[in-house]
Amino acid sequence: NVQPPEKPLQAEEWNRLRQSFQSPAIFEEVMFNSMVRCNSPIDVAKSLLTHVAKSNGDIAYNLLVKYLALCVQQGQTKEIRDVHDIMKIRFKVLESGAYNLLIRGLSNSDQWRMALTLLEEVKKIMIPSRTNYESCIKAASRHQEMNLAFELYHEMLAKDLVPTLDVLQAFFDFSRGMKGAELQKELFGILLYLRENQIYPHKTFMRSIKLWFESIPGGNWRGHLTNIKDSGQCPVCNHQLEDSDLTEEEYSNLRERIIRDVIHGTDTFRKTSPQEFEAFQTFVENRFPYDIVIDGLNVSHIKPRKMQCENLFDAVNCLAKQNARLLVLGRKHMLINSSNWRREIMKEMQNKADFFFAENISEDDAFLLYATLRSGKHCKFVTRDFLRDHKACLSDSLTRHLFRKWQRGHQIVFSPSVEGKHINFLPAFRYDCVVQTTGDTWHIPYKDTFEEKYSYRVPRKWLCIQQK
Repeated sequence: NVQPPEKPLQAEEWNRLRQSFQSPAIFEEVMFNSMVRCNSPIDVAKSLLTHVAKSNGDIAYNLLVKYLALCVQQGQTKEIRDVHDIMKIRFKVLESGAYNLLIRGLSNSDQWRMALTLLEEVKKIMIPSRTNYESCIKAASRHQEMNLAFELYHEMLAKDLVPTLDVLQAFFDFSRGMKGAELQKELFGILLYLRENQIYPHKTFMRSIKLWFESIPGGNWRGHLTNIKDSGQCPVCNHQLEDSDLTEEEYSNLRERIIRDVIHGTDTFRKTSPQEFEAFQTFVENRFPYDIVIDGLNVSHIKPRKMQCENLFDAVNCLAKQNARLLVLGRKHMLINSSNWRREIMKEMQNKADFFFAENISEDDAFLLYATLRSGKHCKFVTRDFLRDHKACLSDSLTRHLFRKWQRGHQIVFSPSVEGKHINFLPAFRYDCVVQTTGDTWHIPYKDTFEEKYSYRVPRKWLCIQQK
């Protein structure tokens, strides 16, 4: 680890430092990495660059990129432009790392339009990255060029790049107080994108949405934070939220599609044998309908400090209360008496629930989905997984939408206070937990904290926005 000098050095001083370094061949590279890490003054880095140019007659591509990274980090627009010019003359093509830095550096400066030109250049050789697009979108938004920002946003979606919550929030922040029906339509479009993809904004993003609505000239929108009643009624505007239930037709379509695409599709049998799955289907046919299907292995890990069979035992006891018919998906190894799986506890559980023990490597999502869907519309399931992979197997967006809606209304999750003595479950919602609108109201579920990842935990907090 080398410590960069505090001030620019002369050629002989750089030489001396290089000689004393254990691997002189990579001295410059290590030194530049260190300068980026320590955020060294630009003139110190420049003096090394000048020294390299004089000694070698030119500067290697990777050193220029490292110097560029330092300039971008410090917002040194003039230097970024100079490096850009040098690179354009010296190298026919740049790779994505350099483009990322140049676009990011220039888009944050008054030379932001140069970033757009570079984006066009990138498009000729590769698909620009999400950050390339987002840097340009934010630059355009900051300069109130919303049409341009949205044009780039749609282009990005068309290339299957998933926008970050950060850039979606920027649209609301920079559109505040602006007039225009077209702009409003675009921002409503983002809210529908959140709905479509079951994305829950975090608190700061939710505030940006609220402030934007309230700033629409002549719009008379008012936002209030609230908790929806169990009945699905909003206490602020008394509006009844959408039901989480699927219609009979939607349900049978979804069931057929999942059984066809996911369960008999190619991916399930990679981890489970067709014979085992057939045995499971026969098992279910002879015993269904169930009220709740439990992913036993998943649930057994709820409290890491507790024996696995005790975790499962608590869950089964808690869920069996309302005389519910339970099916627990287990693994064969649970039948072998061990410190985690005590035979007497397993026996007692088997009096309260049906158990199916699969091979130890089976993929149980398919079993979980099959048993739940086969049991009918009322049947719920318990797992801490998000079942994300299965959404990907469903080929059209309508089925994916139905699958998510079904999941939101049927997945029972643990209440956050699982640190306590007992396991508690939050019942599945009767209303649908996604962004929804009636035209003069919007209801937006939001999370307290920022999560870029999708989560199976549906939020309990809502923003109600109504037009007076």
